[in-house]
Amino acid sequence: MIITFRNAALSLSNIVLIAALVIFARGFFPHKAFLPGLATWSATSGAGAGAGAGAQAAPFDRVIFMVVDALRSDFVYGNASSFAFTQGLVRSGAAVPFTGHASPPTITMPRVKAITTGSVPSFVDLILNFAESDTTSTLRDQDTWLAQLRAKGHSLVMYGDDTWLRLFPDFFSRADGTTSFFVSDFTEVDNNVTRHIPSELENQDWSAMTLHFLGLDHIGHKTGPKGPRMPAKQAEMDGIVRDIYAKLESYDHLKSCLLVLLGDHGMNEGGNHGASSPGEVSTALTFISPKFKSAFEGQSCPIDDAVDYQYYDTVEQSDIVPTLAALLGFPIPLNNLGVIMPRLLELWTHPHDQYALLYSNAEQILRIAQATFPKEFGEVSMPGGCSITDGDDAQVLACLWQHVSAEHDALTSDQSSPLPPTTHLKSFLYRAQSLLSGTASNYDLTSMRTGIGLGVLALALCAPSFARGVFSAGIDGLILLVIMLSFAITMFASSYVEEEHQFWYWTLAGYLVVLHCRDSRFKMTDTARSIVKGPTATALAYLLFGVARRWRQTGQKYAGEADILGEVITPNSWVLWMLVMLAYAVPSRNLSRRAGVWMGSPQMGILPALVSISAFLFKVAFTAADAPELLASFPILDPLVGFVSAYPLVSMARVVFLGLVHVLGCAIYYEAPWQSAEQLQRFLPVLQDVLTLFLITQTRTVYVPLFLFFTLQLALVRRGRQRSVGEITILALLFQYASFFTFGSTNSIATIDLSNAYNGVSGYNVAAVGILTFVSNWAGPIWWSFATLQLFSPHQLQSGGGGGASSFLFTALATFSCVHALSVMVACTVLREHLFIWTVFSPKYLYTAAWVVGQHTVVNALCVGTLLWRSRG
Repeated sequence: MIITFRNAALSLSNIVLIAALVIFARGFFPHKAFLPGLATWSATSGAGAGAGAGAQAAPFDRVIFMVVDALRSDFVYGNASSFAFTQGLVRSGAAVPFTGHASPPTITMPRVKAITTGSVPSFVDLILNFAESDTTSTLRDQDTWLAQLRAKGHSLVMYGDDTWLRLFPDFFSRADGTTSFFVSDFTEVDNNVTRHIPSELENQDWSAMTLHFLGLDHIGHKTGPKGPRMPAKQAEMDGIVRDIYAKLESYDHLKSCLLVLLGDHGMNEGGNHGASSPGEVSTALTFISPKFKSAFEGQSCPIDDAVDYQYYDTVEQSDIVPTLAALLGFPIPLNNLGVIMPRLLELWTHPHDQYALLYSNAEQILRIAQATFPKEFGEVSMPGGCSITDGDDAQVLACLWQHVSAEHDALTSDQSSPLPPTTHLKSFLYRAQSLLSGTASNYDLTSMRTGIGLGVLALALCAPSFARGVFSAGIDGLILLVIMLSFAITMFASSYVEEEHQFWYWTLAGYLVVLHCRDSRFKMTDTARSIVKGPTATALAYLLFGVARRWRQTGQKYAGEADILGEVITPNSWVLWMLVMLAYAVPSRNLSRRAGVWMGSPQMGILPALVSISAFLFKVAFTAADAPELLASFPILDPLVGFVSAYPLVSMARVVFLGLVHVLGCAIYYEAPWQSAEQLQRFLPVLQDVLTLFLITQTRTVYVPLFLFFTLQLALVRRGRQRSVGEITILALLFQYASFFTFGSTNSIATIDLSNAYNGVSGYNVAAVGILTFVSNWAGPIWWSFATLQLFSPHQLQSGGGGGASSFLFTALATFSCVHALSVMVACTVLREHLFIWTVFSPKYLYTAAWVVGQHTVVNALCVGTLLWRSRG
């Protein structure tokens, strides 16, 4: 009865913890006011009611919106830039340059939403970027500058990244979406866009042409921003600008066409993006037209490298939307938070026109502010009864509007009166943009506190069982407790969150030293083979961990520093492939031997070997498409590359998955692990080998050798004395978390790997893609979740349900999950006004949810826990 109660408490704890994460997320993540429908001139009276700056005053009638993925500001404006023609336009005054600030998360879908709606993306958009189904990510019913042009009966065309087709279904009269799964595609992905440009420039039936080029982003991912292919790609994009500009000058129907060159986001020094480093948030943004020569003076370009990539005036990317509305003469979209760029307001030489445009912008943002802060705007009715300097931010904003409104009323009542100063108007616009974009006021503290309370309850449900286990484990229980408390403390410092891998690396290294010292005091009974047992084996495991932790430099502080992968493996790809083949050979050999025993014939071992060969062929084919440079200096594999090129990757992946399922089914049938702990112990190595082949399939080629190191580490730790339950528990925790970072992962969105998310998937399947994405990024922790079970003796496995033995492993992991989630929730609450709340702590919260739901609940509790429970049946 007591045992049943403990198990029920642990199960309930997992459920409560997940509920805590969900409820906390509802209060923590932004809840922006959303206004349905499309803006009209009647709804924005400042633009149309006699202000003189309505649609009839628009200087342009069509736009070419040229997005170059990951176009960082220095790629266009810096001394090392190859955008020679574009720089010449800046010097002549035909181009007006800006640095566009891209708010995190700096990935394509949220950024496209920002530059079309004018709103600030949330971390919900981040999730949708990885779940790109047509129903979850569409902007079909939202107010955007594309929707405004479409509502006027204008035709739209689009060529490039098919993200636009998913966001705007049925919007474009002509379109050719580019789906480029492999980032090794530098040329074809852009040629597919470029080939449409000449014919479209001759057509006169469109008012907006969107072009989205992916090649530069792909080069960044592969070789970084200073890679050898980057100058040529920049020159290619500059050539497209040159060709388009030539047509703007020569074609009559393009005389009033605006060209906008921009990046959706930037990239860091590693070529990645998703986070908030200066390189990731600083994009090039250039407005180009022959008309500008008569309105603007030229500016120096290129210029010396700027601090944090800030060239010329810096504007928010959301500012693009109201600026386009003014330039093209349509109402500003309802949910826009951008402000018309002051530099481009100079196109309107009459002060009344400039004022009318700004007031129209302010009226539009006012509606969002009133929907977000109804109480504050309802309380303030007169400018004399409030303060524009003191008080709550929302109250100050409401007071500013009263001043703006009073000044505007005075102007409209007497047309002969001089224009009021725009001080209050601009102050209202930028303060509203900052306040509504930051969403600090939109925290639902009640939900956040409820989530924390449920987290405490989940921890309380685990505490009694965990306390008993800690006392039983002795010094290891104390070590485990110190690890948990130390980790919880580090979650309150942004630098420790960014460099979390250091905590796990040093803790695991230290504990391996502790085990080495213990093994040194343990007297070996098998002296004939003791040379590779005991302290020697532990020391070798420590050295292998040193190799694994230096395989790929991770984190933020030392990102891009020298590592084994960059200094040894990449220049010598033959070393990589030798290790890869060994990583496949080890589980293949083990499975073939075991299959021969199952079926009573050594010849039957050919079946697992065939599955392993098919898995290796898939990896070769995938690498040839994703990273062909890894095969260039290893010609031995050329015949295989030619052979597999005839087969689709989706079909090859399915063959591998079906083969692994077949082998696993045979293992379950013949080993019957549910019958006894001894049979479970014989089954676990077979399961581990099948799992290894599956995880290798879901891992980038450069990280495959890590599984070989893991296998050797496990074998070395198993040698010598039988490990105590406390030791196994600590090793399970440390290896799971440390291995996550050895694959180059961090707490940054930029390091999420999607390269294997569609293995075996032909169409869109949110469940399949979600599972494969999780497996790809948590391959190391998943491997060690099952591997550490092999450290248990049959007696420990059999006694797992008794409150000691193996059940302490799951109690400890459940307790740590509660501590992990609770510390992050409290940190996010306490530090909600912190400068890095959205760039460091919010991504960490998402990772924590994945750890709790995916790794702990699904992998540790359901999969591994069910396996042990069945063995005691």
